[in-house]
Amino acid sequence: MKNTIKVIIFMLSLFIASCSMNDRVANAYKEKEKLIAGKTQAKGINRKSPVFFRAFKTEKILELWMQSGSGWALYDSYPICKVPGLPGPKKKEGDNQVPEGVYFINRFNPASSFHLSLGLNYPNEFDRQVADKAQPGSDIFIHGSCVSVGCIPVTNDKIREIYILAMEAKEGGQDSIPVHIFPFRMTKENMHSASADYPNHVAFWNQLTPIYEHFEKSNTIPRLAITGEGYRILP
Repeated sequence: MKNTIKVIIFMLSLFIASCSMNDRVANAYKEKEKLIAGKTQAKGINRKSPVFFRAFKTEKILELWMQSGSGWALYDSYPICKVPGLPGPKKKEGDNQVPEGVYFINRFNPASSFHLSLGLNYPNEFDRQVADKAQPGSDIFIHGSCVSVGCIPVTNDKIREIYILAMEAKEGGQDSIPVHIFPFRMTKENMHSASADYPNHVAFWNQLTPIYEHFEKSNTIPRLAITGEGYRILP
């Protein structure tokens, strides 16, 4: 009898959690439906178009781009609440660094402890080569709640809009949502300034710069390979 009661309580807790999760996403839709419809209509973008994120740590900006024709249109830019650590890649669990590099969203968490969250595939193949072999870190998200020890946090208000657009892109057929994270906008001026302060990261940033420049110049996302020497843009 006691075991039966325990099972019933467990199943009830799962049901309540599921309802809460569904309510969170449903409430996000309720709050952001008109806003998203207005923005996409004004820019002539299909609601379920593929999306692409760029984050700039120093500027504390998260950009959300949506596919428009053969290129990409900037849907909006969002303030990042907090960027812990310093410019430079993440190397180890607990170093408070936000990763830098090329990633994709590999999971959606509507029941996140940080309201809503989008998980990134950190560590990627390159990170596994250069980060701590035993504890490179994990569980890097774009999320709400405005707190961070290595993630990309925005306000709960903003994550609702971001989460919906990412979810609709996935529902529209986008299997892989790219996320590029840079230490700063990779201009010559910024590189020159940062190189003096962080000389140990220059070689790595020289790999990220062509990725940034490719999108800036062509409005297309470069095809990339990760080799033993790092990131390489494919023809």
